[in-house]
Amino acid sequence: MRTIGFLGLGTMGSPMAVNLCRAGHTVYGWNRSPGRTGPLLAAGGRTAASVREAVRDADVVITMLPDAPQVEEIAYGPGGVLANARPGTLLIDMSTIAPRSSMKLAGVAAERRIRVLDAPVAGGETGAIEGILSIMVGGESDDFEEARPVFEALGRTVTYCGTHGLGQTVKAANQLVLAINMQACAEAVVFLEKSGVDLEAALDVLGGGLAGSNVLARKKPNLLRRDYTPSFTMGLHHKDMGIVTDTARSIGAAIPLGAVAAQLVASAVARGEAALDHCALLRGVELLSGYDRE
Repeated sequence: MRTIGFLGLGTMGSPMAVNLCRAGHTVYGWNRSPGRTGPLLAAGGRTAASVREAVRDADVVITMLPDAPQVEEIAYGPGGVLANARPGTLLIDMSTIAPRSSMKLAGVAAERRIRVLDAPVAGGETGAIEGILSIMVGGESDDFEEARPVFEALGRTVTYCGTHGLGQTVKAANQLVLAINMQACAEAVVFLEKSGVDLEAALDVLGGGLAGSNVLARKKPNLLRRDYTPSFTMGLHHKDMGIVTDTARSIGAAIPLGAVAAQLVASAVARGEAALDHCALLRGVELLSGYDRE
């Protein structure tokens, strides 16, 4: 069992920290804003008043933050992880950030004798709560094997992807497929309803065939009810699609469908829908189709 400093007790981080406690690890949780430590304390975890307090005695430090600027703020500087963690500490960044940011972090941390894994996750809030996340990991293989018991407390599919930054690269591909799939489901909903088909029955048919997907299975109730309560926000997916398009440009990969999906997500954010669930892409299709289901 490990002593873990967990930084970032948001929608994803809080249930992840709780699951680490339930697996027997000693978890010190820290969050920038107050009022997020209740579930961790209820699970037997402890709170830290600062990053320094959370990481100074930790074997493993986990960051679960919105984007690279937040990761860099917490990692670098006199009050950050690298200045206060012990040499040999394993820093696992489970945020979704650009691959180049992960590679930079690994390089700077190595100068302080701190090991780094980039380990972004997929599966949303439900996967975090149930401990069934997909975790894609970049870094040294020995560090990955050492961290495996930590990952197994958080996810069902844990995959070593290669060197630093490649976990983030696989996550970017995941978000690319997810955005395109979500848009396809949204278009199918409007197509079916405007054709007069019973939507629930039709989606059952689609789900049982080759057109079926985890996206359709998970989001079908939301699409039927137009329930956009966020499990993963449009704003975060917008950030992720920026990572996808920037990375694709840097490596010379053509992603024509991805570029369109990125623009549609950006359009939703521009309409003020950043805080809605990303299945609210359906609202954009309704607007484009002149469709008022009421």
